[in-house]
Amino acid sequence: MDESLYPGEQDHVLIIEDDERLADLTRDYLQANGFRVTLEADGARGVERILALQPDLVILDLMLPGEDGLSICRRARGDYPGPILMLTARTDDMDQVLGLEMGADDYVPKPVQPRVLLARMRALLRRAESAEAAATTEEPRLTFGNLEIDSATREAWLDGERIDLTSAEFDLLWLLASNAGRVLTREEIFSQLRGIKYDGQDRSIDVRVSRIRPKVGDDPNQPHRIKTVRSKGYLFVKES
Repeated sequence: MDESLYPGEQDHVLIIEDDERLADLTRDYLQANGFRVTLEADGARGVERILALQPDLVILDLMLPGEDGLSICRRARGDYPGPILMLTARTDDMDQVLGLEMGADDYVPKPVQPRVLLARMRALLRRAESAEAAATTEEPRLTFGNLEIDSATREAWLDGERIDLTSAEFDLLWLLASNAGRVLTREEIFSQLRGIKYDGQDRSIDVRVSRIRPKVGDDPNQPHRIKTVRSKGYLFVKES
């Protein structure tokens, strides 16, 4: 399968999916909604295609021939800053958690409802655009003791050493840090970062917080920088 190229400024979506019928149907639906779409069926070529094309968004199946989606996501993440939406045929929480840990920004279970997929994609793209705009309008760098966070470069440093953060982890860290001293509810975080309502069960934000904490020097068992406020959400402490 090869790409369908459209002129203009449409968002470019790379779909890595070995189910040819599903991939074709998804491509046709997205093209009808104004996207430019490239298809790739071979997981072994996934990382190469992501890095070469640098699409606006990647839709990545979990189970692929050649290389699975988790491995592709992990290997591509360091050089691809855009959103990755992972598809999983199973509802097992562990699949979703592993996907998020590898750097995926969101996940959608199969069978995919086209309108749901489109809504999730648009939310991810809006978030990416908002993050880019924020870098030019907000205070570009925040400092909290030995921790520095820069929205323009989308990087953070602890004791002068660059922290390895996924795109989604940086977005969450910046959101919390730029609201330091105020409790952000899970509802607010979901609305800001994913453009969807919190369903009361999604663990993706909790997973990301647990991964960010040790990276910013927090003790996961007794965090002093990013605190959990029971039944409410999270608090980034101004002075820690």
